[in-house]
Amino acid sequence: MKAMSGTQPPSDPAAYWRANLALVATLLAVWAAVSFGCSIVFVEPLNETRMGGFPLGFWFAHQGSIYTFVAIIFVYAVLSDRLAKKHGVD
Repeated sequence: MKAMSGTQPPSDPAAYWRANLALVATLLAVWAAVSFGCSIVFVEPLNETRMGGFPLGFWFAHQGSIYTFVAIIFVYAVLSDRLAKKHGVD
């Protein structure tokens, strides 16, 4: 199979995709922990703190998981780029 111009296939495709899937699974686990943990499990202790006039547990349930997801997108972009360079993918 011929590579597209300007791209190189990984030196070990199985290792590259294994590492990529591990990265995705880790980041999704962080997002799930923040979404579930902060908005459901730890809501009572978080509600003792207020943010913008609202209880922090309420804030996490409505905004925190979204902000966390956006931050994870940027983290994934940086780590994915490093992973591609490590495995020789342009």
